[in-house]
Amino acid sequence: MGSALRVMVVDDHPMWRDAVARDLEHAGYQVVAAVGEGRQALRVAGAVRPDVVVLDLRLPDLAGVEVARGLAASERPPRVLVLSASGEQDDVLEAVKAGASGYLVKSASREEFLDAVRRTAEGEPVFTPGLAGLVLGEYRRLATQRPAVEGPRLTDRETEVLRLVAKGLSYKQIAERLALSHRTVQNHVQNTLSKLHLHNRVELVRYAIERGLDEA
Repeated sequence: MGSALRVMVVDDHPMWRDAVARDLEHAGYQVVAAVGEGRQALRVAGAVRPDVVVLDLRLPDLAGVEVARGLAASERPPRVLVLSASGEQDDVLEAVKAGASGYLVKSASREEFLDAVRRTAEGEPVFTPGLAGLVLGEYRRLATQRPAVEGPRLTDRETEVLRLVAKGLSYKQIAERLALSHRTVQNHVQNTLSKLHLHNRVELVRYAIERGLDEA
């Protein structure tokens, strides 16, 4: 998978940016661009069409959340993995609301980072331990403020997978829980996304929590 995955790195610190790009290349990913400014990132992303953008929040010309928002609104939005020195609650929630698929602090190990890029490409929300609960808690809070809206009918299996997605389980954990293959779980998630006209697993978690599936 790594050889086919196209990644763009956005960070204003040249040494850090180069190190991240180097780690990605050594792992077999294709680094299609490495840039240091937000507006430049938006321009370049439209040209090189990355699958995943590894994005720092602190940029000199444009806040990382604005970059994430711009990428989410593009014709072919890439998945965004924030890689930031900050683990502050406000930064995490703003990034997710702007369209980020995951959030990793820069203290993560090389192995954790590379695994996060792979999982982000597969559509999983990936967070530094402790931050996932924060995001799920915010979704629950927002869900209490909005009335539930009836959506398209899902199969029993799709609903079962969706319930586990809402609880924050990874594809691997869901596959083990339901005695399914990893690919089968991915297919159920993709079918559900298509039925609900959603774009990624972060939106899917929000949808499920709004309907109380995480409490089932």
